[in-house]
Amino acid sequence: MSKKSVVKSVLGLTAFCAAAMFATGAVAHDTKECRPSKFGKDDQIGNANYITPAKVLSAMKLVTTGKTYRLGIETNRATPAYPPRNFSVMVVQPGQVNGTVIGDNKLTYNDDIVMGWNGVGSQIDGFGHIGTEGVYYNCTHGEDFAKITGLTKFGVETMPAFVTKAIILDIAGLMGVEYLKEGTPINVKESEGAMKRQGIKSIEKGDIVILHTGWLKLLGKDDKLYGSLEPGLSKEGALYLVDKGVVAVGADTWGLEAVPFEKGVGVFEVHQILLQQNGIYILETMNVEPLVKDGAYEVLFTLGASRLTGAVQAIINPIAIK
Repeated sequence: MSKKSVVKSVLGLTAFCAAAMFATGAVAHDTKECRPSKFGKDDQIGNANYITPAKVLSAMKLVTTGKTYRLGIETNRATPAYPPRNFSVMVVQPGQVNGTVIGDNKLTYNDDIVMGWNGVGSQIDGFGHIGTEGVYYNCTHGEDFAKITGLTKFGVETMPAFVTKAIILDIAGLMGVEYLKEGTPINVKESEGAMKRQGIKSIEKGDIVILHTGWLKLLGKDDKLYGSLEPGLSKEGALYLVDKGVVAVGADTWGLEAVPFEKGVGVFEVHQILLQQNGIYILETMNVEPLVKDGAYEVLFTLGASRLTGAVQAIINPIAIK
């Protein structure tokens, strides 16, 4: 069976991880390395510390037309998700069985119950999501904060308001394709090539970088392929963005990094590099297609994630303004 076939045949979380390791020949690396936060032992927001009032005021100067863009996709039971994640909504009418109404004014109402995982569709990964041998961001041990009732550190409720500059790198445009092939790594060459092509002078400390691979074009057309493989950020590309001091890295894919994983690179090692080692948030399934179409490559990015106490991730709909 080919490497590609092994990954495509994944039906569950355990099978997926095993197949991914086989397909890439993932190698052992120093998993016990602990990197204290440069912002102090009590830090929980990593590079979001770079979003200062001065950074916000600078980013606001990017607004020239007032046009707004929703970066989140619709989330529903059909949205492809990393197994075994799923999502559904149930609508109920409490206390209104058999046509019962409420009050003399005959009030009726609908409520909804959400059943599912926060890591479905457009989402942000917090620092409690990915670790190495039970060690997470800022040298925090999983047993000290990851409880069945919720995280006691790094929960979604600790995320600050994100108001900063976002840079959209049109990698698909650079390569002259509708969408990149699965497993295609995005290295420094591609990132800097896209910047030059788009007239972007630099990536600055406190920025957010979002990659456009075109992969979202498969959503609803080939969900099996969309949700099992993807082009994405390479290890080299991740370290490049770490050096730039970005706040978050995102893509129009479900898992940010290239799958099948690069030869010699571990399972979701880019997640470890960004989240655990460097305090950089990850944005997944970002719909930047309309931005690319309009040539809006540098925009004001805004996000206030739902303050779900103790949650690892959050379904989000960031707003970009040009």
